[in-house]
Amino acid sequence: MNISEYEILTVLAEELNMRKAAVRLYVTQSALSQRLQTIEASWNVKIFIRSQRGLLLTPEGEKIVQLAKEIVQKTNKVKEEMKQLVGQISGTLTIAVASIVAQHWLPAVLKRFMKLYPNVNVSLMTGWTSEVLSHMYENRCQLGIVRGKPNWSGMATRLFTDQLYLVDQEIQSLEQLRHTDRPFIQFKSDSTYSLHIQQWWHEQFQALPPRTVMVDQIETCKQLAYHGVGYAILPEIALGDREQHLVHMIPLKTKHGEPMTRDTWLISSEVAWQLPQVQAFEKTLRHFAR
Repeated sequence: MNISEYEILTVLAEELNMRKAAVRLYVTQSALSQRLQTIEASWNVKIFIRSQRGLLLTPEGEKIVQLAKEIVQKTNKVKEEMKQLVGQISGTLTIAVASIVAQHWLPAVLKRFMKLYPNVNVSLMTGWTSEVLSHMYENRCQLGIVRGKPNWSGMATRLFTDQLYLVDQEIQSLEQLRHTDRPFIQFKSDSTYSLHIQQWWHEQFQALPPRTVMVDQIETCKQLAYHGVGYAILPEIALGDREQHLVHMIPLKTKHGEPMTRDTWLISSEVAWQLPQVQAFEKTLRHFAR
């Protein structure tokens, strides 16, 4: 049954009179009688007993009419809510974000977005870039924010680029790396980032550092470097302004003298890009892109 049939049953139960119900529904009495027969046939029960004095609900009809009333009420409520939302952005926004971006850059973005669009529900997933791309390939999210140029055939917009730094309490120049016995503290990351760093080492020194310490989180890596355990290579996004005085920060450069950087990208499918909440989030991102 479609909603018009639920409305028919509701009006008939209220009026218990075919003529009066037909007037309220703006149909002829014969047309209404035919519709009622069709509805009863679909349920395979008698909903109303007809008599010269009017209509009488059967026990089965009482249950069906109760259902019809609930559906009509809920439908009218949704219609009213939709009227109130005319011109407003609403719905659910699903985002998958690389963890480092979610920790250090996204909070300010979400704060502004949720203030501007309070009727949008946000669902956020975080992980490595490879995990974000997996969510996007499987169509589990409308938007993804990834590190490094993504292998993505849909919409892709570069959000910002941050510099890579060598961070240490003692080392003040890259030349000192040739002679230091201090350990290189690394954090587990996507293979593209690790390969990026390995290529830089080979370009500069034709070998990898002799001593390394591997940790699972970038924040752990940063804190160990800040406390003098060893040196680390960290992206600018992870370096807080209040802590930078604790260490020396040396910008990395390629063999051609260009800054070593890491891009952050926003990706989406062309279908998801048409959603108003997605467009609103992209508009908010423009204030934070650099």
